[in-house]
Amino acid sequence: MQKTILVIDDNLHMRENIAEILELANYDVITAENGKEGVAIAQEKIPDVIICDIMMPELDGYGVLYLLSKNPLTSGIPFIFLTAKAEMNDLRKGMNLGADDYLTKPFEETDLLNAIETRIKRNESFKSIEDNSPENVNSFFNEAKGTAALEELSESRKTKQYNKKEMVYLEDNYPHALFYIVDGKVKTYKTNEDGKELITGVYSKGDFIGYLPLLKDCEYQDSAMAMEKSILNVISKADFNQLVHTNRDVSMKFIKMLSGNIMDKESELLKYAYNTVRKRVADSLLKIGEKYINESQDLFALSREDLANMVGTAPESVIRVLSEFKEDKIIETEGRKIRILDIDSLRNIQY
Repeated sequence: MQKTILVIDDNLHMRENIAEILELANYDVITAENGKEGVAIAQEKIPDVIICDIMMPELDGYGVLYLLSKNPLTSGIPFIFLTAKAEMNDLRKGMNLGADDYLTKPFEETDLLNAIETRIKRNESFKSIEDNSPENVNSFFNEAKGTAALEELSESRKTKQYNKKEMVYLEDNYPHALFYIVDGKVKTYKTNEDGKELITGVYSKGDFIGYLPLLKDCEYQDSAMAMEKSILNVISKADFNQLVHTNRDVSMKFIKMLSGNIMDKESELLKYAYNTVRKRVADSLLKIGEKYINESQDLFALSREDLANMVGTAPESVIRVLSEFKEDKIIETEGRKIRILDIDSLRNIQY
């Protein structure tokens, strides 16, 4: 698929020269003669890469980058600055704003094409992390390690196997790593003064855990334990901090994840406040069951204690509700394992 490049430069000769080079390289090129026009075009066309001069009338390159970074539709577009040698002292300002690369005028044609190809390739790799498969996550971190800004990033990223009920991390401990689940299931939970657990989340293949304390630089607010034999990638705190603080794409990924988690927690609090035990059990079964169903497994193991800790009630109450669901042919059980027979009925339970 042909990639679109937006070139923003007030110098007509420079603008046309860049456009000609890129068109010969089979890129679709759009041009703008000032920053204000460039912002409008970028928001309308959503190009694959933006090449922008720093010193321009109407709106300079810094202003262009700032405005585009505030728009979710354009914030992830790779941004390459064009700068004269005399402006090199101001370059750090642009990089701090989130620019991905720069070219010093005059530049060679190969430098221009290489910069664009590199940015497109890495941007596609960063986008692939939205599909949190182990292959894409490994590719993502490997690509991130290859950027010039991350040359000193540690090459250590180990994989560790956790047995059932083995702790991944403990509440109130200080974080040392980000964890990515390659295979298996992990629960996070909080413990009150009486030792009672409240499960705060259940995670499976493709999920990251433990990133909020790293972002906040604080202790773990809950504990994490393997629910079954699980394999996790352990990404060091230094690696994670390097990625988050030096790469806009990585930052946006975890900000989106954090925002989604906050909305989920708010929704769960409302459910705890207003929903019946029956409704909360149904919602918890759906939450866990859909993870297994997505993995083409219709039978999943979940202890009654864990389910009760998710629901926030006694195990006896959970057992009673599960018995009702079995009588209604909504679920069936094999020992501790549960199979959802009628997912629509489970979703439609209101009280």
